[in-house]
Amino acid sequence: MNQVGKNAKMPLITSDTLDRMKRNGFTLMELLLVLGILAILSTMVLIAINPTKQLNDARGVSRNVSTRELENAISQYIIDGNILTGIPTIKANALDICRETVTGTDCTDAPVSGFDFSALTTNGQYLVGLPVDPNEIDPNVTGYKVYKVGSFIKVCSPDLDVDCGS
Repeated sequence: MNQVGKNAKMPLITSDTLDRMKRNGFTLMELLLVLGILAILSTMVLIAINPTKQLNDARGVSRNVSTRELENAISQYIIDGNILTGIPTIKANALDICRETVTGTDCTDAPVSGFDFSALTTNGQYLVGLPVDPNEIDPNVTGYKVYKVGSFIKVCSPDLDVDCGS
């Protein structure tokens, strides 16, 4: 039988040591503190990224690309010897551009009173399809408008230009 000698040291076990040995996790206060810090950091990241602004900027770029695409197709259509009449010469009077499924008098007469560019999409010669504004909900129009400046046909978006067809 082993006996412990007088010089052997026994570890002191106090109630504080026993309490620490029993604790195998985090306290509620520690968890709440970590969650609070994470919430603050994620809020700061969302503010820095600003997803709403990023989405609006992307839609603005899409609208700019669509207006240029339409203007280029219209210019090519005119260069090929076609004539477009009835386009207003004042930006404030710009006409809605009808979707390719709304043609002829369905487009040009009330209630739409727009401009029919379905000829641009015939056989995909100038455009494969007329671009539609991302926010447009009217099934008859594309969300873009057309007007004339001198001999140039211009396309505008009311979401980008406040005086476009106002």
